[in-house]
Parts: sequence; structure tokens; C-alpha cells
Amino acid sequence: MKIFITGASGFVGGAAARHLAKDHQVFAMSRSEESDAKIRETGAVPIRSSLNNVTTDHLSGCDAVIHAAAYVEEWGPDSMFESLNVDGTKQLLETANRAAVKRFIHISTEAALFHGQHMHDIDENYPLALTSPFPYSRTKAKAEKYVRSFQGLTQTISLRPRMIWGPGDQTILQAVKDMVAQKKFLWINGGEAMTSSTHIDNLIHGIELALTQGVQGAVYFLTDGKPMRFRDFLTAYLATEGIALPDKSLPGGVVRFLAMVMEKIWKLFGIKSQPPITRFTAAIMSRDCTIRDDLARRELGYQPILTVEEGMQSLSRGTSSPQMKPTDNLPE
Repeated sequence: MKIFITGASGFVGGAAARHLAKDHQVFAMSRSEESDAKIRETGAVPIRSSLNNVTTDHLSGCDAVIHAAAYVEEWGPDSMFESLNVDGTKQLLETANRAAVKRFIHISTEAALFHGQHMHDIDENYPLALTSPFPYSRTKAKAEKYVRSFQGLTQTISLRPRMIWGPGDQTILQAVKDMVAQKKFLWINGGEAMTSSTHIDNLIHGIELALTQGVQGAVYFLTDGKPMRFRDFLTAYLATEGIALPDKSLPGGVVRFLAMVMEKIWKLFGIKSQPPITRFTAAIMSRDCTIRDDLARRELGYQPILTVEEGMQSLSRGTSSPQMKPTDNLPE
């Protein structure tokens, strides 16, 4: 199978490229020589292109597109979220359709449903947050809506992982390590929020299944299985790096209020750097998010490759899992 991947110099796209290149012909979007090198390390072939500028020549002969690139930030201009997450997805899918690509796999997120609320035991029928106050959530929701409603020759599948982690993670793990090193880490509500998670190997397993399985226009949650307390998850995750997390905590309401005030100050004075905490982070880290993946198990044949415990044990041993090796997490 000939596959085109976006975001292959990042965590998810890179892991997908590395795994799929073992058995398929994999090409990947690249915007620089640095990205070229990272993509070649995965076994894929770099193709110079960018979101909103993909041509049918870039996708010539491809059987599938895996769209993992996105503007995954807590802070930034709304226009950037809209351009990359919404317009970039639309342009890529429309080009894939013109190039007669058979399948388009869109990496979505549970954040596309989030507008600040708890989410308990949710499934794929839960409504998209198209008017979310958070630009990442709002634009990912709009992109997913377009993908799911697309009518053309190209079949679409949307996959929703939650809190992706594992070998190569430079997002969650690095952010917490930095906060601990700077003595800025604290729990919100004591870390009592319940959360689902998705190990990178489980996500890549789901992507591989979606290349040939699934229902046209469907969306599927992918998780590690049983939810756990955020405190328990993060404590175990940082312990794989030999880091003990402090006990300091603040109530969720206080943190959300502080984040709101900080954002207003940052916008008022035109400060370009990211605030110490954003409304999105304060909200999503203080709310429960537990997810059902029954539909993926039923229609994709999905079963988690690793449990949270097995994934943590693998990281503690300093080894990557059999399915993939670490890769850098850089935005594409």
C-alpha cells in the first residue's frame, strides 16, 4: 500500500511512519531539511509540501492519507488554528479526493468535544464542541465535522485518541518535567480527575486497522482501556524518568480563574509568550474525561496492544515497545 502521512516529524505521525514503513511504501509531508532527515529516519520518503498547499502530484498513486498534523497549542492566534486545523484539513481531503485516494484517516481528539465540562463514560454520539471557547477544541471539532460529512470517492475515518503517551512523547512528559525542574508544578484538585489515555502503540494499532476496516464517515475512540485517576497516571509516568511529583495542589476553580485573568492580561498588553497557565489547560486538567471504545472494538476489531501498566513497565526498563521506537515531537 502507498501511504502519505502528515505530521511525520512529530510524535504521532512519526510513530505511524516508522511502523507502517516496515510493510508499506510511505511518503510524508516535509517543510524543511530538518524534517527531511527525521522522516528518512522513520523509513519514509519526505515530500516537500505543507498544509493548504498539497497538490494531486504529491498524492499521486497513494492508497491512503493519514492526517496527523495539526496546530496543537494551548496559545496562539485564532487565525492560525483556523488555517491549519480547519482549512488545512479541508484542502488535504479535497486534494486526496481529486487524486483518487481510497481512504483518508483523520487523527482527531476528544478535545473536539470539550467546552469546559466533565465528560463521563462518553462515546461517539457525544456532540462536537463547535462553539467551544478554546480555539484548539473548536477548530478540531470543525475539521472533524467536515471530514465526517465529506461526500466523494475518498472514504473517511476519524480516530479520537485521548492523552497520547509513550516512547517519543515530547509533549505531556516534557512539559511536566520542565514544570518540576522550575518548581512550578502543582496538582489541580489534587489530581483526582478521572481520565482515559491512549498509548502511542495502541493508537498506531488503531490507525493500521483503519486502513482497511471501519465504516465510511465514522469516528472511533481509541483508549488503553480502564480509566484511572490523573494523579496515579502522571505519578507513574514521571516515575519512569525517576521523577517524584510534589504534593502541592490548588482547587480547580481557583486555577481556572487565575488562567482567565492571565489570558486577559496577556491579550490586553499584547504579550506574545504563552501565559504560565491557559484556560484550556486549567479546564481540561480539572475535569473528568472517561471514554468508551466499544465501537472501535466492534467495527475495527480494535484491542489495546498494551495496558497502562505494561506501557509504564516498558518505559521504566528504558525500552521502547515492539511496535515502534522513539521519535521527536515537532509540529509539521
